[in-house]
Amino acid sequence: MKKTYKIEVDCANCANKMEQAARKTEGVQSATVNFMTLKMMVEFAEGHDPQAVMEQVRKNCKKVEDDCEIFL
Repeated sequence: MKKTYKIEVDCANCANKMEQAARKTEGVQSATVNFMTLKMMVEFAEGHDPQAVMEQVRKNCKKVEDDCEIFL
């Protein structure tokens, strides 16, 4: 399953950090952050709850960039 989320981030480098953090989260098959459109596209691994996975993605992103936001 793929979902797109609106994000808030200040710079392209920070968006890249968010993308890397999302990709390392268990339950995420792939993740792409587009800084220009301020969107994160996430493909979830089969058998994982997207809501629970995105809560963890948000926590992981806050660790690398505390100024970012993902609107779930």
